[in-house]
Amino acid sequence: MDDEELVDQKKYLEERCKPQCVKSLYEYEGVCLFQKCVKRVENDDTGHKHCTGQYFDYWSCVDKCVAPKLFKQLK
Repeated sequence: MDDEELVDQKKYLEERCKPQCVKSLYEYEGVCLFQKCVKRVENDDTGHKHCTGQYFDYWSCVDKCVAPKLFKQLK
């Protein structure tokens, strides 16, 4: 039996996809959506504002990037 440590391919692929998804989050139509959201949250005295939408958009991008590569390896 090999003593090689197995690498979780999903985590590896996620790390490779994250930079392109962060780039799209920061450069959407010339506006930094993440910084705009952070400012909106910082200026909210009620505590009701959040950046959940941007967070889900980011992970959706990562998932869309990872899925075809991951499933190709599983075949």
